[in-house]
Amino acid sequence: MQMPFCWDRSPAQVPENHIAINGTVVVSSHFGLSVPGKTTTLCLFSSTQIDHNTGKGKLSTEAPLRSGKKSKHGPGKTNTMTYQVTLFVDTEFGTPGAIVVKNGLKNDQFFLRYVQLELAEDRSIHFECNSWVYPYKKTNSDRVFFINTAYLPDKTPEALRLLREEELRSLRGNGRGERKDWERIYDYDYYNDLGNPDKEDHIRPILGGTATYPYPRRCRTGRALFKKDGMTETRKHMINLDFYIPPDERFNPTKLAEVLTLAVQAVTHFVIPESRALFQGNINSFKSFDQLRRDLYSKPQQPVVEGVVMDKLKTSVPSHKTYKQVSKMVKETPVRFPIPQVIEHDKGAWRTDEEFAREMLAGLNPVLIKRLDVFPPVSSGGKKSSITTAHIEGQLEGRTVEKAIEQNRLYILDHHDYLIPYLRRINTLGVCIYASRTLLFLKDDGTLKPVVIELSLPSDGAGDGEISRIFLPASQGTEGQMWQLAKAHVSVNDSGYHQLISHWLFTHATVEPFIIATKRQLSVMHPINKLLEPHFKDNMQINTLARSILLSAGGILERTMFPGKYAMEMSSAIYSEWRFAEQSLPNELIKRGVASKDPSGGVTLHIEDYPYAVDGLDVWRAIEGWVQSYCAHFYHSDAAVVGDRELQAWWDDVRLVGHGDRQHDPACWLKLDAVAHLAETLSTIIWIASALHAAVNFGQYGYAGFMPNRPTRCRRFVPLPGSPEMVQLEADPETFFLEMVPDRFTTTLGLALIEVLSNHTSDELYLGQRATSSWTDDGEVLQLLDRFREELRRVEKRVAERNRDPRLKNRRGPAKVPYTLLFPDVGNVGGKEKGITGKGIPNSVSI
Repeated sequence: MQMPFCWDRSPAQVPENHIAINGTVVVSSHFGLSVPGKTTTLCLFSSTQIDHNTGKGKLSTEAPLRSGKKSKHGPGKTNTMTYQVTLFVDTEFGTPGAIVVKNGLKNDQFFLRYVQLELAEDRSIHFECNSWVYPYKKTNSDRVFFINTAYLPDKTPEALRLLREEELRSLRGNGRGERKDWERIYDYDYYNDLGNPDKEDHIRPILGGTATYPYPRRCRTGRALFKKDGMTETRKHMINLDFYIPPDERFNPTKLAEVLTLAVQAVTHFVIPESRALFQGNINSFKSFDQLRRDLYSKPQQPVVEGVVMDKLKTSVPSHKTYKQVSKMVKETPVRFPIPQVIEHDKGAWRTDEEFAREMLAGLNPVLIKRLDVFPPVSSGGKKSSITTAHIEGQLEGRTVEKAIEQNRLYILDHHDYLIPYLRRINTLGVCIYASRTLLFLKDDGTLKPVVIELSLPSDGAGDGEISRIFLPASQGTEGQMWQLAKAHVSVNDSGYHQLISHWLFTHATVEPFIIATKRQLSVMHPINKLLEPHFKDNMQINTLARSILLSAGGILERTMFPGKYAMEMSSAIYSEWRFAEQSLPNELIKRGVASKDPSGGVTLHIEDYPYAVDGLDVWRAIEGWVQSYCAHFYHSDAAVVGDRELQAWWDDVRLVGHGDRQHDPACWLKLDAVAHLAETLSTIIWIASALHAAVNFGQYGYAGFMPNRPTRCRRFVPLPGSPEMVQLEADPETFFLEMVPDRFTTTLGLALIEVLSNHTSDELYLGQRATSSWTDDGEVLQLLDRFREELRRVEKRVAERNRDPRLKNRRGPAKVPYTLLFPDVGNVGGKEKGITGKGIPNSVSI
């Protein structure tokens, strides 16, 4: 790598009939990063004067960079180098519309942050770049960056039209060839890189492209070898950081350094309790809740034992350098996992029925509970539940079941239908999993009370019969212990669904096709590209890391979550019923029956104290207002939406290719035939990438950081009356519980993962924020964004007021964890608050 250096090259005198345009060029300069060499040059395209030989804007002569100086950039004050450049253009050149950057280095790329040009009369033009620029020797093409003015396709200055079209064609590529690091190509591919066809136990189905395994598309990498069926892409290692991703989608240097540091910290936290277990001879299970808390969340009293744990670690981390860094941290700073919020104020509150139910409304997976409108519950195949009126009627505060349903008082957490088809296979993997139904009653004080749990298994025969067991609330004796075990099995179901579906599938995976389509079909000058750009930041690299480390055969998700090797296959089955048109928050709440449309066009919640929905609707309305005003600024009629060829091509790309497996469901998509439909579509995309992801991601450590509250798999079934297991339960309920939930290794590995996922990084941009006010030169748009931020600040005040209101019992619950996951945190600029904060809505699915 080339080290930073400085040089000075004074500009030549201004040629006759020319004027000088002075500019500032800022690049990242973290240790080890390359910076531009003396042969790196810039030149300009005019946006107002056409070269009739090329049909493009007039092109200035090339100008070298000079006077490199160390500097700081942005709110986070990251290390940068700032250069000066002077470009000479003839007096008829007109206004610059694009810059051309030619990297003259032999091998090294540099990260270009922005270029600012100073024109006459105190006017400046800004080019926001934020991309890696590769050497011309590799790319054989110049790198073009466009002015920060937004143009609809038919409003594009004539001098920039060919450049705009050429840029989009190059980004689409030709669909062939192996990807190289320096190529900026966005193409679609199936999920064909999760398994290894050369290893029998690691064979996984290809997801996407078939009716059997539908799935959203991912970005094609095309780096690895293609084997056997000609389609399966395999990686060299389970943990592989050497993958292709378009340069514009890669972490900036600040984010990359911080994510690697978080990963090293998490691995260090993993090593300490595992080493302690070896030291004490406790390899398998925790012996008590006290031991679990002591081993995971307190500093070790004895020296850390390396041995087997560090040997295993050496084969798991991506490089010897990383291993040495982890080893050094373990020896010098024996850190611990932070104490999760759910046990911070009360060690035992997680066991209460009220907290168990409250987390369905305000926990890390508050998006699944539904209103019950048919009793008993009926499966999709028409099979009735074994729950009867006699099981629950005495718990409904004097109401009949019919009256409770009529009054919107009965709710269900349903983990039955999607699980039953997979249970036989899942339970051959060394786990003990049920399909579950949990019925809850909405009490007069606004809290939910679980009234019955049904745990089901497929019958021993080959048919579709089931064996079900019913568990009723109890607090004492064997019945009380059985009830606790039943709740743990429900939490296992919910943990798997949360991580695999609510988090991965419904935010990470479903957003990626929108990113690819945007890059392929919407110019960077298109106003919709500019609107969506911050909401796509880092998603593609995070998803690629997830496929490599978490979702692949033998990866962390298979090792910690109960579906194991069937996880991604099961997520494909659930995706087969996904509909984009149902993903806006109001539509999603109505679909689950927890809200109804009101006469004013809004929604009325049936559970008034539903923190996720109440705060979420405030955030949704703020997003919707911002997007509607933005769209109205650029589209003055429905005909303008229909006539926007880039926009229509984008929507076709999303529906017919990126989410092509869902194209034949007419209820899946909105028609892009009106400004209102465009605004709803864009609001939904922004909601998914920002607020929905925040709600299901950043609370993970607070609730699941204490494994007994959110176990991810079970090793034992609930004992049958009279069985030897029942004797064990009655003799030592705590030990039985801990021998039923995940073992030490699985627990600690899972904690290391969610510790990383729950962190906010210092370069995070929150809803309403932009990296720079120069992202657009449209003053009216900037005023609209200011109004959006003001509305988000009002949302913050309302969230804080609700959390202080003692009448709203679901805001804190017995565990005393305030609901702040949808607190926008607009004032958090430049990483002022980072780490596991449990609040803030980042713009994008960025971790």
